[in-house]
Amino acid sequence: MTKTILITGTSSGYGKAIAELFLTRGWNVIATMRRPDRSVFATSSDRLKVLPLDVTNVETIEKAIADGVAAFGAIDVLVNNAGIGMASAVEATPDSTIREIFATNTFGVFSTCRAIIPQMRRQGHGVIVNVTSSVTLGVMPLVAVYAASKCAVEGYTESLSYELELFNIKARLVEPGLGPTTGFAANGGPRMQGLIPPDYSAFAQAYFGIMANYPTPYCTEAEVAEATFSAATEEGSTLRYPAGADSKMLAQLRWSTSEEHYLTRMREMFCPDVSA
Repeated sequence: MTKTILITGTSSGYGKAIAELFLTRGWNVIATMRRPDRSVFATSSDRLKVLPLDVTNVETIEKAIADGVAAFGAIDVLVNNAGIGMASAVEATPDSTIREIFATNTFGVFSTCRAIIPQMRRQGHGVIVNVTSSVTLGVMPLVAVYAASKCAVEGYTESLSYELELFNIKARLVEPGLGPTTGFAANGGPRMQGLIPPDYSAFAQAYFGIMANYPTPYCTEAEVAEATFSAATEEGSTLRYPAGADSKMLAQLRWSTSEEHYLTRMREMFCPDVSA
């Protein structure tokens, strides 16, 4: 029987790549986005359904799930990919911006999970894949708000994985690394204006120079899509699926070394000395 996946945030980037990979592997794909545009996909397959879904609007979430089930009979996998990136200094980041980031990156994930779980519980199986970031493995400067929104999803997903085992539902994480086409400017740029004050300018300039000459190859959309496919289909109890060279490097550094070594290496790689 053909399986069905629902993916949020598929208009571009990782979400689009995930949708296309699952289509090529014979799945039914419910590709959702705030403003549906089927033309982003170069296919007329009847296994593709493009639906409106805004993760900050529960009504659109529930309708997309209902329409997806009506079209394909069940939803076997949910991928929470929609997200907003942002770099800023904490002291310059207003509450309204922080709440906007959390509304999508964190509470949006909570809402979609809460909406799909009853459906998966009734059908007796399912997989929830929450896409976070390599920043949850190695937290870098000037991304405190973004990191907090993604780290919250990591703890949420781990706890969720335990409580859903009873119903044969898996909850898993895909942790993409930094990618050249998924930088914060793409969807977070307007929010970042004025959020790095002059006192941070020298540090920020040096830091962004480091990020422009990243110590590992960039993560590709194909790597994220493959990691998502593994998370959606593998048996066993694996929780985290790092995607990309930097995510795997940071996972090794975080989980296989001491706290002192981890922090020392993070400062060496990502904290420029501008004291002079």
